[in-house]
This record gives sequence, structure tokens and C-alpha cells, in this order.
Amino acid sequence: MHLKQIIVISFTAVLVLASFKGENTYFVIEKKDVALEIPKGFPKPSYDFRNNELRPDVFVLGRYLFYDGILSKDSTISCATCHIRIAAFAHFDHKLSHGINGLIGTRNVPSLQNLIWKDALMADGGVNNLEVQPISPITNKVEMDETMANVIAKLQRSSFYRNAFFKAFDDTLINSQRMLKALAQFTGLMISSDSRYDKFIRKEDTLSTMEMKGLNTFRQKCASCHIEPLFTDNSFSNNGLKPDTALNDIGRGKISGNEDDYYKFKVPSLRNIEMSYPYMHDGRFRNLKDVLNHYADPKNFYGKSDKRLKNIGKLNDEDKTALYAFLLTLTDKSFIYDRRFVDPFTQ
Repeated sequence: MHLKQIIVISFTAVLVLASFKGENTYFVIEKKDVALEIPKGFPKPSYDFRNNELRPDVFVLGRYLFYDGILSKDSTISCATCHIRIAAFAHFDHKLSHGINGLIGTRNVPSLQNLIWKDALMADGGVNNLEVQPISPITNKVEMDETMANVIAKLQRSSFYRNAFFKAFDDTLINSQRMLKALAQFTGLMISSDSRYDKFIRKEDTLSTMEMKGLNTFRQKCASCHIEPLFTDNSFSNNGLKPDTALNDIGRGKISGNEDDYYKFKVPSLRNIEMSYPYMHDGRFRNLKDVLNHYADPKNFYGKSDKRLKNIGKLNDEDKTALYAFLLTLTDKSFIYDRRFVDPFTQ
């Protein structure tokens, strides 16, 4: 082969490779990817996007911010440090949240899903709007230990983020409002509605005999708090756990100041519960069977527990086995492995 031919072939190869540079189509977000579709049977969301227009580049900016440690004081802690995608954006390696400098928080990390249907966020309901929620972990001394002013200054100094904000908002302004709106678009579109349970409801799949028994038992015993299809009623409840005196977490009472709210925590959704262990606000139960054992006998309920717990009565082994089988049908693999929510820095 002549040298001239080799040069031509090599140059062509370089052009082909260059055409793919930075264009991993797996991560490309298009307009259809950010179109909000309310699943059939779901109620009207508490948060809407009327003042936060869903746009691919804004969503992509939110995705980068979610996975970037730049939001923390020393750039070691990102939102995704605690909210791990394969754990339904909860975590599974420790009971309580871990933050900057190895500091340990006071609560278990909640899963992130169907957030636009929450009228209040956090286990104690201390945040009432999805757009301002990130301020809490960013400024928390144990979690990210940063200030909003410092975060914005770091973003302004970054050529990467100057470009990302320009693409998202069509000008060079970088401020906290835009940063928070981008994060709200990313987390707000984390919608879980395609589990086997959902397919059964849509008559696209069937449940086994044991799973059906579990669903019926669930509707009789558990649905007063965990209302379908979100599997929460968004209330605050004392579920009869004996308080951990080392944490001394009084839950909703810390926010309201009302003694009647002491030891009440927001009823979590049960969606993807198989993936989001450990359980309870303090992560005390490592596996789902321990959770079922807690609710199986009224003798386990401590203090001023929610009156609705009386509806459960005693659960025998068959009841617990059936409930366990049903709860596994709430795992939504389409959501957990959704390419839109994958760490973009893995490119």
C-alpha cells in the first residue's frame, strides 16, 4: 500500500472517530424524553412545571448537577453519593446518611421517586417545594456543608457549567434559581409507574396466587396509610417504633412544635421497596422481613402509635409471606435502569 493511500485511510478514520466524540447517544436527551406524562390512575401532582418549562438542556444541566460533588464544600459529596440509582435513589451500605468528612447524619436516606406528588419533602416535611429542597442538604453541616453563594461562585468559574447554563437558558446568567430549577426538572421526572403491579393494574401482566393473596392482604391491612397507586397518603405517622435515644429524633414535632407530632414521620411510598433498604427513618431494619415482623403484632407498637395500626391485627407467617411476595411486585426496573437518570460523567 502506498504512503498516500495510508494517509488517506488514516485521515478518514480520524474523521469518523471525531464525529462520535462527545456524542454517546445513550445519554442524549431529546424533547420527548422530558415530556411529562401523568400515569393513568395517578392523582394531580402537587408540583407542576408551569413556571419551570421542561427542556432537554435544562434537564441535562440538572443531571450533571445531581452527580457532581461541586455542590459540596470540598467537592467530595454529590446528591448521588447518598441517592444511588440502583437503590431506587436511596442507599444500601449504611443505616444513616454519610456526608462530608465522613460525618454521619441522623436519618436514613429516602428513595427519590414520584416527588412531584409530594406535598412536603423530607421525613419531617420540613421542605414544602421541590425547587428549594436541595438547599437543605447543600447547607447542612453534616451533609455538604456549603453555602449557596459559594456553589454559585464555583459554577460561574467553571467553563463547563458556563456552557451548560448557556445551553439550558440561552444566556450566560448563572444563579441559584436556575440551578434549583434544573435540579427540580431532573428529580421531578423520576417517575416510577411501570412495576409488575402497574402492569397488572393495566391488565398487561398477571400476579401469582401468592402475590394476589398479598395484594388482598395489603388492601385489607396496610392501604389506610399506603394508598394506591402512590403507596403513601403523604401523612405523618407514628408507626410504633421505640425511639432511638442516641438520635433523639422527634420527627414532625421538630417542625411543627406540636407535642402531638412527636415521633411522627412522613409515610414513605412502598414503591421499589425491595431496592431501598435499610428501612424506617433511622434505618434500623436491614431487611423487609424485619419490617413485616414489626407490623405483625400489636405488641411491638410503642408509645402513641397511629390508631390505624390497629387495623392490621396479627399477621401469621402465611400473611407475611404473601405480603412479601406482593411488595416485590412494586419493583420498577424500567425506572431504576432508565438511561435518562444514569450518571453522565460515566461517558
